[in-house]
Amino acid sequence: MVEETPYAIVLASINTTIRIQITEKAVPPPYTTLGWEVNDIDSMVRTLSDAGLTFERFDGLDQDDLGVWAVPGGAKVAWFKDPDGNLLSLTQKTG
Repeated sequence: MVEETPYAIVLASINTTIRIQITEKAVPPPYTTLGWEVNDIDSMVRTLSDAGLTFERFDGLDQDDLGVWAVPGGAKVAWFKDPDGNLLSLTQKTG
């Protein structure tokens, strides 16, 4: 740990510093808070679904049976929530 204040904790490693805000109550935002790039989104979604994870569905997005949305530019995205209700994503880039 690099620093701890009443407002945040700062952690550092060789190449990265992370600041974690301290708060009494957090309200999950309606947008993606954290995402991972994956090589094979269909395989990853199946694996996580088999482990009990539920993928989100959104009105207006043409998502496939797995819940994966094909972005007009070619990428694929799927969303799920963590136990605190934060929206997380998996993205497979194309090209």
